[in-house]
Amino acid sequence: MTPVNATGGEKWQTCPMIAQLPPDKMPPPRPEGVRQFQRLFREAAGLNLDKADLKRYEEFIDHRIYRLLLRAEADAKAGGDVLIEPRNLPITAGLQECIEQFRKMDETIELAPILDRLAHRPPLQFSYSDETEAMLPELAGGLGVAVARALKIIEPDLKNPQTRQWELASRIFELLL
Repeated sequence: MTPVNATGGEKWQTCPMIAQLPPDKMPPPRPEGVRQFQRLFREAAGLNLDKADLKRYEEFIDHRIYRLLLRAEADAKAGGDVLIEPRNLPITAGLQECIEQFRKMDETIELAPILDRLAHRPPLQFSYSDETEAMLPELAGGLGVAVARALKIIEPDLKNPQTRQWELASRIFELLL
């Protein structure tokens, strides 16, 4: 059971997720792990990230994980489960491949502990199983690999993604995940 759900969730609902904040209310990017995030995107797709990209990435991850967990909760409810299990998450074959690639890259990058702190656990009606909790950092890493690759597909010669490319990638993921 997660701390969010174990405490009733009410006190957590007053603290919105990063993806729910307006752009002018965004916290400054965390300096922690900047080099690791830059290395992840460089290895995944040859992209160079700056601090604005890290903020966009964090927004992207927050929103995507929230949407995936909402779908997982609906699946758990439909199946009569009482916990959100990993099998409830709608992970496509492509996303699973990106998660696997992240696992291999993370052996040298060591980004999972940082992603564990960044992978927010939004309060939902159902609690997360321990297995689901444990996979959220790798899910966030796999989404990072996927969005890096998507940015390169959108613009093959891209070196430093800008707002326009991030918006296009987000719109594509909105349709697919």
